[in-house]
Amino acid sequence: MNNSDYCYLHNPDISDKEKKEIQRRGGQNRLTINTNPLPPVDIRIPEDVVLLLAETINKVRAGEMDTKTANCIGILSGHIIKAIEITDLTKRLEIIENNVNGKN
Repeated sequence: MNNSDYCYLHNPDISDKEKKEIQRRGGQNRLTINTNPLPPVDIRIPEDVVLLLAETINKVRAGEMDTKTANCIGILSGHIIKAIEITDLTKRLEIIENNVNGKN
């Protein structure tokens, strides 16, 4: 706060009621509404994620996508890559187990 020795939450001039209201609403002013939604993307294999990330990088570099959206895509891409890998490994393990047990 300008001209004060205190931050907003420690300022004795601000009532506890006002402080609690600000804390309750915390983060709402940072809410981002996507007014230009992107089309859905079909992601089935790791190469699909590579293409999505390359497209996202290029859009950020061109100023066509905000970094919050790009970061979200990056994080979710990591999750979906792990899910794809686990699904693939589970299928491969099942095939190996079936072969070992004589089931084809």
